Amino acid sequence: MKAAGISDLKKELKAIQPKDLVELCLRLAKYKKDNKELIGFLLFEAHDKPAFVESLKLEIKENIGLIDKGSNLYYVKKSLRKILRQIVKYCKYLDDKALAADLHIYFCLQLKHSGIPYKKSQLLLNMYEQELKKIHMLIHALHEDLQADYHNDLEAIEA
Repeated sequence: MKAAGISDLKKELKAIQPKDLVELCLRLAKYKKDNKELIGFLLFEAHDKPAFVESLKLEIKENIGLIDKGSNLYYVKKSLRKILRQIVKYCKYLDDKALAADLHIYFCLQLKHSGIPYKKSQLLLNMYEQELKKIHMLIHALHEDLQADYHNDLEAIEA
């Protein structure tokens, strides 16, 4: 089955009655957890993105704090990847490059201050460097005034 394009979906959704639209959204939410999370975010949390970002930062800090620093670095990498997958998913929900940069910077700061020996493992070091590249790309896409603010944060990470 071929998926319809966004413009076709938009036209069709405009023609549907509100009652039927609600049914479609509920049916969509039933089949995938990500769809349910996105609809929940859009309905309940999209109006206050800064508060949502702060709650994500607390979650990131807690999850990094739960990682056993003395365990095998393989398990540390798996835990960090899980946290990064959540960050990427929530950045898609936020749809704001400045907030996405803020979350990635916060992750790097927490990793740096966590005591995890990420410099001893090439895999963890590569993950950290990829995050820095991602932050550079996000910052580069921002307005010049915001770029200066985030460059200061980035320098704190790279130092």
